[in-house]
Amino acid sequence: MNRPSRDAAIGVAFRRSLVVIGVVAAVALVVVLVRLLGAPPPPEIPEADVDLSGLLANERQPTPTPAQFRDITRTAGIDFVHQNGARGDRMLPETMGGGVAWLDFDNDGDQDLLFVNSDTWPFARDPAAPRPRALYLYRNDGTGRFSDVADEAGLGAAAFYGQGVAVADFDADGWTDLFVTAVGENRLYRNLGGKFVDVSAAAGVAGGADTWSTSAGFFDHDGDGWLDLFVVNYVQWSREIDLEVDYRLAGVGRAYGPPTNFRGTQSYLYRNNRDGTFTETGAAAGIHVSHAATGQPVGKGLALVLVDFDEDGDLDVVVANDTVRNFVFLNHGDGTFEEIGIAAGAGFDRNGLATGAMGIDAAYFRNDDALAVAIGNFANEMSSFFVAAGGSGQFSDETIIAGIGPASRAALTFGVLFLDYDLDGRLDFLQANGHVENEINRVQAGQQYRQPAQLFWNCGAACRQPYVLVPPAQTMDLAQPIVGRGAAHADLDGDGRLDLVLTQAGGAPLLLRNETPISHRWLRLQLVGRAPNTHAIGAEVRLEGPDGAQRRTVNPTRSYLSQVELPLTFGLGAATSVGTLTIRWPDGTEQVLQGLEPDRLHVIHQP
Repeated sequence: MNRPSRDAAIGVAFRRSLVVIGVVAAVALVVVLVRLLGAPPPPEIPEADVDLSGLLANERQPTPTPAQFRDITRTAGIDFVHQNGARGDRMLPETMGGGVAWLDFDNDGDQDLLFVNSDTWPFARDPAAPRPRALYLYRNDGTGRFSDVADEAGLGAAAFYGQGVAVADFDADGWTDLFVTAVGENRLYRNLGGKFVDVSAAAGVAGGADTWSTSAGFFDHDGDGWLDLFVVNYVQWSREIDLEVDYRLAGVGRAYGPPTNFRGTQSYLYRNNRDGTFTETGAAAGIHVSHAATGQPVGKGLALVLVDFDEDGDLDVVVANDTVRNFVFLNHGDGTFEEIGIAAGAGFDRNGLATGAMGIDAAYFRNDDALAVAIGNFANEMSSFFVAAGGSGQFSDETIIAGIGPASRAALTFGVLFLDYDLDGRLDFLQANGHVENEINRVQAGQQYRQPAQLFWNCGAACRQPYVLVPPAQTMDLAQPIVGRGAAHADLDGDGRLDLVLTQAGGAPLLLRNETPISHRWLRLQLVGRAPNTHAIGAEVRLEGPDGAQRRTVNPTRSYLSQVELPLTFGLGAATSVGTLTIRWPDGTEQVLQGLEPDRLHVIHQP
């Protein structure tokens, strides 16, 4: 705004203030005259004639269901502790943590756990000390107890600076394979009947030795049925660049800083060649985004979610970028994309600013066709909650309207998740929080390095705002302050309630069993697609109920560096039976099911 316009605005405000002052003075004068002249007071209104219940009704909101999440990490057999190699040099990758994935790697029907570890730095490594292993795989015995089977599964010897993980059956043999991102070359592990083999080089997906990849996801981007791979890259980084940037905080000295002064990168898009190999097609497919003036890459990606936001049957890609605008890649269905983040209203926040975007998730949160894309942001920034009417392809930032804004401002949020923790038929919202600077409290009294996760209860149409923060005192061990990073959900013990795992940077994860006492019934579905898409990635399920239609997409890629389980969970609330279920399989065919029995997992095969 220029100087004359500012002066004009000040003048208008001053004149309005005079008017307000005049009105107040006139009212006060009338009151004084009435009292001085002894005018009779206004007649009293009988109390029985005053009914404020209608006015107060809108202020009464349902209270959230207390969430009982119990920490069972050690008792369940999980002894993994993330190592980031921190030795005081304050290298940027040390702040990012590692991902986690729920997967059934041995096809026994139980959800197993894979954790991604990082590494020591070559410049500070003790040659006599063993390097940390990169992958920890825990087999679930079906009751929620786990045993470390990385060695026997062929993953125990790997050592590299790991970041995120993506899971899918890329070779159509019915077994879940692994792709792991890293600071440096990425890894692809083919699952040969419960035993993994590193096929990264042969498959052509290792990437560059100087690349920093973060999140990744498998999906069929070109409609041929085979699963392709989208890999998000962060910034151009090396120890030398980090030392040259030399971010510092007063009173602390060298510190962990934002990626503002690091150059951006282009992501990878690998097309599945149907023979166990991939071809990188990012530039030709239209996912490379560069500055018009400099030609330098724009993206500083940390997470992605795959969602058909324009409802044309093709999965689109939304990328959360750190300190630069977010990307929305519109899938044309022919192997090409168009980046429309700004035009779609999801590039910037409600103030038109780029945020420190970390994790991301998407869901139909109102049991209608309104799609929300939620993004966890840096401290002192509200989380972003973009909402688009069904198929409109146009988002608006409704963070405050949704009830998430003020409570999320103080937190530094990484992983975000939609899940129905109390099985009432409405998707709730979770944030995994934790700062990046371990001495932040020395310079910002209101900030802590370790922060509790936040759980927002979806109270539906009964509330003015759909989401209400569940008080930390009502979330049990979920309220433990941690350096939270990845977050993922699964039903680890078969009771229908979704359990959680949260990872930490430089610490042990939290495995949280959902013990919320509820009487709501539920339905779980595991879809088995026709080869080559055996896990039915991209299938959409619609469950009709008395409060609308619940919609879910088979897509484990969400949160931050992590993967949720493949089976879908529907809370039935007070309903005693399952309504009509419609499955739109990835090839576009539809299947309608009725009369499914509640309170159990149904395995549905594509006709």
